[in-house]
Amino acid sequence: MAEVTNQLMYELLQRVHEQVSELRQDVAELKRELNVVRGHMIGIQSDIHNIYGILARRDERLDRIERRLEIREFSEVQPPFDPRS
Repeated sequence: MAEVTNQLMYELLQRVHEQVSELRQDVAELKRELNVVRGHMIGIQSDIHNIYGILARRDERLDRIERRLEIREFSEVQPPFDPRS
C-alpha cells in the first residue's frame, strides 16, 4: 500500500478545493438562469392576465350588444308563430 504523506494529502485537498470551487460557480450560474426563467414566467403570467382582462371586456360588450338586439327584436312587429312553416 502506498504511503500517505503530507504532500499527497495536500495535492488531494487542492484538487477537492478546485472541484468545489467549480461546483460553486456552476450553482451560481444555475441560480442566475433560474432567475431569468422565473422572470420570463412572471412576464408570461402578466400577459395572460392582461389577455383575460381584454376578453372579459369584450364579453361584457358583446352581452350589452346582445341585450340591445333582443330589445329591438321585441319592439318590432313580429308575425304570429305558425307551426306549419
